[in-house]
Amino acid sequence: MDTLFAELDKQTETVVDLETRLTAIPALGPMNGGDGEKDKADFLIAHLKSMGIEDIREYNAPASDVSCGYRPNVVAVIPGKNTQKTLWVISHIDIVPPGDLTLWDTDPYTVVRDGDKVIGRGVEDNQQGIVSSLLTAQALLDLKVTPEVNYGMIFVADEETGSGYGLEYLVNEHEDIFSKNDYFLVPDCGEPSSEMVEVAEKSMFWLKVIVEGQQCHASSPDQGINSLVAASDFILRVKELEKIYDAEDPIFNPARSTFQPTMKEANVANINTLPGRDIFYIDCRVMPEYDIQDVMETIKGFGTEVEKGHGVTISYEMVQAEQAAPATPVDSEIVVKAIQSIKKVYNNNPRTAGVGGGTVAAILRRKDYQAVVWATLNHCAHQPNEWASIQNTINDAKVIGDILLTK
Repeated sequence: MDTLFAELDKQTETVVDLETRLTAIPALGPMNGGDGEKDKADFLIAHLKSMGIEDIREYNAPASDVSCGYRPNVVAVIPGKNTQKTLWVISHIDIVPPGDLTLWDTDPYTVVRDGDKVIGRGVEDNQQGIVSSLLTAQALLDLKVTPEVNYGMIFVADEETGSGYGLEYLVNEHEDIFSKNDYFLVPDCGEPSSEMVEVAEKSMFWLKVIVEGQQCHASSPDQGINSLVAASDFILRVKELEKIYDAEDPIFNPARSTFQPTMKEANVANINTLPGRDIFYIDCRVMPEYDIQDVMETIKGFGTEVEKGHGVTISYEMVQAEQAAPATPVDSEIVVKAIQSIKKVYNNNPRTAGVGGGTVAAILRRKDYQAVVWATLNHCAHQPNEWASIQNTINDAKVIGDILLTK
């Protein structure tokens, strides 16, 4: 292990080089205005071959909205002593657009190094995970070290827009890749302290609420029905959901369900018109033990009371919804190994945690695979001047290596 760690400590320039090459190949899905991930996947395949990895597989999800006709997923495996078990490290190839270029200090697709930082679109989300997994593989091969179990790397498409062409495609169409003995690490969520090991998610849904009354002149309000007043009444009732669905679990922060009215669309354009239509949205993060359909029925019950009280009509549109997957048990092999290895490398106090919305690990958990989401991240994904730490990239590679070499 000391030899492996020492080898990884020499890889600063490798991190910068890989981040530079990856960043220069934008991998935007069609929903984000791009032509998919093919070019970046081709680079990764060539790099994996140059490393001497023999087991490299391509699983291309058919897609008519990109020029090559598919969204690429790449799998590479280094055999271990126990060939019946694999640690899979899953990173995603796609990125999000840079957004407003005036907010960037540099070209988003040209990496700039600033001390321990590399700056550019995608360097943290999710190229840090990609590079860490590659560093571990290269060190194992260069040192001719055989891990205790197979080491599998998966580079998936489409994480930023739903994973339908990425991990979900692999799990649904090519599940023979995996074994129930396998365990999974997804380096795509974490804290600067390295201490958060994500094992559970809340259910979530975004609800659009449409309140329709009768528009009229504000000087003659009796001729209309004020949709804003009715919508306001509804909004004030939303907080009651936390008292009804009041289960708590300290693994989450906050440890309860949350229901928050958020966005509101514009209604009328002038002060002296009584609005006849108001639209607002609710962000719901629900403890896993509750069925989101039950929550939805409770919300509709509030709506019925508002309709009766104000003479309005209310309709609903579910913008997005996901019932929570089963949690990864805190005593499962990947959780125990990850915590031990993180503590060894970072000398900290890792803890299991839940998050307020879905991660790609949910796709695995629904199939009863053991999965954790962990990395050492500085929360600058999707932001202008996105950056990643070189040292964290190396140390995360050490954690992967330690999991692989520890019996």
